[in-house]
Amino acid sequence: MKTMTCRQLGGPCDHPHTGETADDVIKAQDRHLREAVRAGDTTHQQAHEDMKGRWRRPVKALGWYRDAKKSFAALPSAG
Repeated sequence: MKTMTCRQLGGPCDHPHTGETADDVIKAQDRHLREAVRAGDTTHQQAHEDMKGRWRRPVKALGWYRDAKKSFAALPSAG
């Protein structure tokens, strides 16, 4: 298990996302951003829009995705 924060994935806060894979933490970040915006947290609005854009244009977003996967791979395992 590894942990990345909202900020490490392009968001505005230090909320932790833990998962076995980079995809796990990316999906957790997507849920976190969606829930924060739904709850009225405007600080997450831009990151949420950016995330929605990546899901809509996956080919264009490959650079961000590769960077996130590299960052995840470089983290020490937590157990």
